[in-house]
Amino acid sequence: MTLKLLISCILLCTISNTSAQENPQFIEDFRTSAIHHNDTLKFTRPFKKQEYICTPCDLKCDELFFAEAGTCPHCNMELVKKSDFTNQKVLVLNEINIEEGSGEFLIEGGDGKKEKAIPIYYHMPKNYKPDSKILIVIPGAGRNGDSYRDAWIKASEKYGVLILSPMYKEAEYDYGAYHMGDLIYNLNLENSAQYDENSNKVFLDEEIFSFKINSNRNEWIYNDFDRIFDNVVKVLGSTQTEYDIFGHSAGGQILHRFAIFQPNSKANRILASNSGAYALPDFNTDLPFGIHNTDLTKENIKASFKKNLVLFIGELDNENEQGGLILRSPTVDKQGTHRLERGTYFYNKSKDISKELGLDFNWKLRIVPNIGHDHRKMGAAAEKYLYDGTE
Repeated sequence: MTLKLLISCILLCTISNTSAQENPQFIEDFRTSAIHHNDTLKFTRPFKKQEYICTPCDLKCDELFFAEAGTCPHCNMELVKKSDFTNQKVLVLNEINIEEGSGEFLIEGGDGKKEKAIPIYYHMPKNYKPDSKILIVIPGAGRNGDSYRDAWIKASEKYGVLILSPMYKEAEYDYGAYHMGDLIYNLNLENSAQYDENSNKVFLDEEIFSFKINSNRNEWIYNDFDRIFDNVVKVLGSTQTEYDIFGHSAGGQILHRFAIFQPNSKANRILASNSGAYALPDFNTDLPFGIHNTDLTKENIKASFKKNLVLFIGELDNENEQGGLILRSPTVDKQGTHRLERGTYFYNKSKDISKELGLDFNWKLRIVPNIGHDHRKMGAAAEKYLYDGTE
């Protein structure tokens, strides 16, 4: 046993005597990191301190672990076994088995990346029926499909909606493959992007920034959303012919481009929430901030403007918001310097373009009061917008 691991074991024993309610997330993070050591000692199961979680309530305490059953000290919800909300069985690729409650299944990647499997986290409500609506939830840069699924469990049960949230692992889907939907690849971000250690800003040097354009539409991840929907509909015998889709932050970036580049999808309402940067439907601006260097035509944009795209922006995701990273460069800053400003600019500029081209415009802008860069709170607002008749 290495000295490093011996010290880790001593620390872990000390931590195990600490109240889980004092620092439960630290215990879990420490345990998880220990599993990845290449030594003979591995912690293969959670300690009892981590067996209980808060009944999902859309608050930050959903991510904490507790030592025993009882009541959450933060929200007063019942503490339940984590296993009640997690499918622990071994997953078989492309074997979709959806049961009441929360679980997970695994599908192969799309064209050009079949080997890059995609875990899909789901929640099937107790009152699920063949005609129940289906919502796909796209995570942010954290790629945490499980947490995003969990944030929608309460809404799933309330409105009888089936939730599906894919997790694109960062090791297999980089910024170009995820944020940009595989529209571009071979990005040299290591050389052209500089992170500001004192803020949430990332500065892009456009003079040295380079990438290649992927013109093969079959390789774009946007195809995955219809594929996930079609497979689930087939397995469950659902009568649904379309789905709603919500994405926050990086998920919002994915979805506004999804509406532009894949307008023939089966998606009905597309809620792109709190995107950090946009690809304008502008033939005079290059990717990644426009569509000039793509093969899109006026007919493609005509179809895109007909989609039910909703720019769903938090009122407080403004210049004071420090959550999430935000890209800065001369070109992207023309859209604004914060997410509220950029979302508003994108909507208004797109509307102007539709008028210039003489095209119908079906997109909407919704500013959500008193919320910043918070996927749980934005999700709660989206739930009401989609299913509570408050649209």
